[in-house]
Amino acid sequence: MSKLNVDQKTIKDLFQDKRADFLIPDYQRPYAWGETECQTLWDDIFSFAIPDEGRTEFDSNSEYFLGPIVTFKNSVSKMEVIDGQQRLTTLMLLLRAFYEKFGHMQDKASVATKQNIEKCIWKTDEFGEPDMSALKIDSEVATDKDKDEFLEILKTGVVKPGQKSRYAANYRFFQNCIDDFLAKYPTYFAYLPTRIMNNCILLPIEAESQDTALRIFSTLNDRGMPLSDSDIFKAQFYKYYSDIGKKDLFIKQWKDLEELTESIFHPLNGTPMDELFTRYMYYIRAKQGIKSSTTEALRKFYEKDNYTLLKREDTFNDLITLAHFWEDVINQDKDRFSQRILRRLFVLNYAPNGMWTYVVSVFFMQNRDSEGLLDEDQFYRFLSKITGFIWTYAVTNPGVNALRTPIYAEMVSIVNSQPVTFVDFKFEADKVQSMFANFTFNNSRPITKSMLAWWTFQDDDQELFPLETVLEIEHIYARNRYDKDKSLTDVKNLEALGNKALLEKRINIRAADYRFEDKIKYYQGFVNSRNQKKEGTRNHELHHLSETLTDFTEKDILDRTEEIMAKFLDYLRENGLLK
Repeated sequence: MSKLNVDQKTIKDLFQDKRADFLIPDYQRPYAWGETECQTLWDDIFSFAIPDEGRTEFDSNSEYFLGPIVTFKNSVSKMEVIDGQQRLTTLMLLLRAFYEKFGHMQDKASVATKQNIEKCIWKTDEFGEPDMSALKIDSEVATDKDKDEFLEILKTGVVKPGQKSRYAANYRFFQNCIDDFLAKYPTYFAYLPTRIMNNCILLPIEAESQDTALRIFSTLNDRGMPLSDSDIFKAQFYKYYSDIGKKDLFIKQWKDLEELTESIFHPLNGTPMDELFTRYMYYIRAKQGIKSSTTEALRKFYEKDNYTLLKREDTFNDLITLAHFWEDVINQDKDRFSQRILRRLFVLNYAPNGMWTYVVSVFFMQNRDSEGLLDEDQFYRFLSKITGFIWTYAVTNPGVNALRTPIYAEMVSIVNSQPVTFVDFKFEADKVQSMFANFTFNNSRPITKSMLAWWTFQDDDQELFPLETVLEIEHIYARNRYDKDKSLTDVKNLEALGNKALLEKRINIRAADYRFEDKIKYYQGFVNSRNQKKEGTRNHELHHLSETLTDFTEKDILDRTEEIMAKFLDYLRENGLLK
């Protein structure tokens, strides 16, 4: 178990420690505190250090807790800051503003306070004298264009007129607060910074490694945004592109890529950039011939051999290309994809799990041409086959973990330019038919909506829905209808696939509890009493049923269920998935 060095310290004890050499590492996010946070900090420490605006005596034994600082000592003995970047940076700016205000004050208290602040901001020689060229904090944040401004402010104590960074704004804010304080409480001037240094407490937690420090941060921090895997990867890219003289280009491209991924990926866990790295990881795994169903954590995968994969220019270019592919999928780009491809991709968006996005990413990366395009027929056959396989496996072998074995094997086949066949995992028609017949397609199971999406687009006349359309599961024979007239011989038929369809939420809210004859106008659309046109459904099958039937009975449920199952078996057969 990793050892931790944990010992509560005053600001003075922590900052004046000979070992204090803080580094805001390149993978951290840019400094984010603004005037609101600085005002809160100032108000809190002022109320603590000058109780009741000086009318109450200060208790020299009192303490004010400012929070933890989580660090680890890196290979060059600097303390990389994992948690506490914002408060550490802000405290340095505050102390520097106080130091500058003392100027040439020669009274004993002012001289002593200024000397204490010096030893907090600058390193000292063996005689305890500050070295004004050696700060106790440094910043290498890759995407923070203003970090040099921060260091310059600490060195000079001056904010230039044209400087507009958060560092400059916050430094000016503290200067104004100190000016106001000095004007109102001149006799207390040396007391405030002294009490901040002597009585404001930090909890430095020094971990043995970056991994341990990151875990501690995730455990402790309930307000800040924890560092993601992609933040760590960004730092590695930054070092690589800095070495080849393309640092500025990389920073711009990284920011563009972050904005793009935020617009197209919405993962349940991790960041949008993490999701992109995950999809690319499966391509690299396949290239390495890895079929194991055990998947490494994202950072563990990329950190192999000292992040060698992230020290190649083609890796970052691949990530950009892959992101733009998924952008076109999400935007249903008709210039890149044909209508039949877009229909297949739409159905896959209703897959019972996210595994399809990984295998499609592998297929794209392997088979794209020089313009980033795919062969139309080859891609269509691939999408059709994985749809049938993933849908069937969700019923016969439920759980995404079970799906890993066949899918990972096919990923390796893809990168070896072999066709996707699932040759070792084909299904028996009788077994599939039996399992589907005995499977309860209730609404809480993702495969239910998956099957309905597949069925909807078996209709050649079905137009494409925009991906942002909210589709819900409609009971054609309403559940409330059964509660009222009990006209089904078997209540289980309410939840049969033959009684369900996808319907836009805006319609389903109104149509859910009506008898079929009453639902017809909602499926078809109508003009209400206010002469407002209410659009009908774009589900072609429901629209057709509303035009050809006056009622939807138990026999219709059974017939439709049988038709769906027969067509699904035909689909598996056509795609070579049956033995």
